[in-house]
Amino acid sequence: MLQRQLGQFGPQVSALGLGCMGLSGGYGRPVNHGDALRQLQSAVEMGVSFFDTAEAYGPFTNEALLGQALAPVRDKVVIATKFGSQISRDGTLHAPQSRPDHIRGVVEASLTRLDTDHIDILYQDRFDPQVPIEEVAGTVQALIKEGKVRYFAMANSCPDIIRRAHQVQPLAAVQCEYSLWQRPEPQMLALVAELAIGLVACRPLGQGLLSGLLDQHSHFRRGDVRRDQPRFSRANLQQLAPSLARLHAIAEGHRASCAQVALAWLLARYPALVPVPGSSNPQHLAENLAATRLVLPEAELALLDGLFATEQSLPNEAMMAIA
Repeated sequence: MLQRQLGQFGPQVSALGLGCMGLSGGYGRPVNHGDALRQLQSAVEMGVSFFDTAEAYGPFTNEALLGQALAPVRDKVVIATKFGSQISRDGTLHAPQSRPDHIRGVVEASLTRLDTDHIDILYQDRFDPQVPIEEVAGTVQALIKEGKVRYFAMANSCPDIIRRAHQVQPLAAVQCEYSLWQRPEPQMLALVAELAIGLVACRPLGQGLLSGLLDQHSHFRRGDVRRDQPRFSRANLQQLAPSLARLHAIAEGHRASCAQVALAWLLARYPALVPVPGSSNPQHLAENLAATRLVLPEAELALLDGLFATEQSLPNEAMMAIA
């Protein structure tokens, strides 16, 4: 597995990570516990060293799953988790919450569930307008000095807040939705390059759209987060069909899958970018990882740049709403 440095201030990780949310629900029923354990262990065997989770996934059960699966290889993997919301046991996200005492409570609970003595990367997942970001960054900085956290990161934020946090505690990475279909605002991309911060691309396959498995006839089960999202409406998926056909044609030319082309395009965007696609299927996981060996010519990269051109960059407010 190829490795990438998560910016100037972050760790070295596998060029493709694994987004683990779907193992505990979000797209319907959670994956059977034994199958989920095997999927995580398979990922390690295939060279994945970067795993993305959060207290909100499950809620809480996803961290416990990773703790059990990754305990035998804990010193060989990088685990990222998140704080930022008050969460009910049923998984309901309430108002953003980043008071120092709340952050510390979340970290202690995550350490227990992850069965570890440190969190490698700790994200603020939702900005809390009631707590100055400098206070949040200072709290994480203290946790780093105590050895409970190794790196600070932010998700679903905006350039001004990221810059202010970075001045207090250098950020290893920023996470945002980034794919051929939905792209960050140009200001965000310029900022991470300026500050030499790593960029973690979540939903790099457009929640399944860029895998070639969805079309206007797709049906989303109850409990699937895509079911009520307007961008997955039948009308919108039908409108995207021409772009998806062009993506499929490029993939056929490389004897590759649509997912591999979409991931290869992302990997070519920024040297410190690491996608974290989710997968509950070992074959799909292996297919995704093969994208790290696919090199697309400049002409095709330019063509892919223009795909989904009618789609707007995803505003930070929208990213926060669907995080």
